[in-house]
Amino acid sequence: MNQPRPKLEYIPLTRQRLAELEIFSEGHGKFRYCSCMRWRMSSAEYQRSTKEQRVSALAELVRQDKPVGVLACLDDQPVAWCSIAPRETYRGLERYRALPRIDEKPVWAVVCFYVDASVRRQGLTLGLLKAAVEYAVSQGAQVVEGYPVEPGAHLYTYMGSPATFEKAGFTDVTPQGQARRVMRYFA
Repeated sequence: MNQPRPKLEYIPLTRQRLAELEIFSEGHGKFRYCSCMRWRMSSAEYQRSTKEQRVSALAELVRQDKPVGVLACLDDQPVAWCSIAPRETYRGLERYRALPRIDEKPVWAVVCFYVDASVRRQGLTLGLLKAAVEYAVSQGAQVVEGYPVEPGAHLYTYMGSPATFEKAGFTDVTPQGQARRVMRYFA
């Protein structure tokens, strides 16, 4: 007898799905530590905040109907996350000298992936990225930007790999001489 295939669904995080965020956060301590607020807060705000304040801040953005990201749910259980929102809502990113804006175009930024260890290496990062792009475009985005790093890098590995972004249709637009990579998807 065949086992039913697990149902995988990618869902934009809205106030109606806040319970899924709480379940995901409770089950993933590394995600909960930051709650994807590192780029949303200034460095000083982030350093002064506690883990629980960051958890509350992300939930409050969702309650305010602000775009924050996409969850992947396997059989209705949240197992992975991608942070995506208009770049200007990421105050820390806007001030980060290694990733300055490359032009004045309004862009949505993908800044974080978190995939549960039990489902890694199964294509969820690519699925999340494609779902995040679809969500951003449905909200009017013309350009989606990401800042991937090569596998094995010590810092910022949660920002995805260049190969994943390429598979999702992104183009490398890194300015000459800039160390940190910038990739864009054009709707």
